[in-house]
Amino acid sequence: MMEEAIRNAIEQAVEKEPFAQALSIKLVTLEFGHSVVEMAYAPSTMANIYGRAHGGAIFALIDEAFETAGQTDGTIAVALNVNVTYVSSPEDGTRLRAEARLVSQTKRTANYDIRVTDSDGTLIATCQALAYRTGKPIPFLK
Repeated sequence: MMEEAIRNAIEQAVEKEPFAQALSIKLVTLEFGHSVVEMAYAPSTMANIYGRAHGGAIFALIDEAFETAGQTDGTIAVALNVNVTYVSSPEDGTRLRAEARLVSQTKRTANYDIRVTDSDGTLIATCQALAYRTGKPIPFLK
């Protein structure tokens, strides 16, 4: 179970985060070891040279889900390894959803499964992410 103070601190941090603001990423669910974030796919700013979704835009959404799920115990976790498989490209204007779930955790590492889907539930990307758990409290927790 997640402490309410930690949930509130993470929610407020995401609302103020410049990168999340730039991509209009919204945190929609936050529980211990679990996070859901969403953003609208906007081809005018997120397309690659082929006119399809840039992998970096999808990765940004994955990373936000990873970042938020990884802090739910109130301590700082940083990425050690992130392995993404891009399955399909979203259609113009669809809403993308990344869901991160804690798979396993030790004192120093945590493994997450992250899936990105579009508005219709079509799988866009899958990810396995490994975090290093520093043990230090998140600095924005008051």
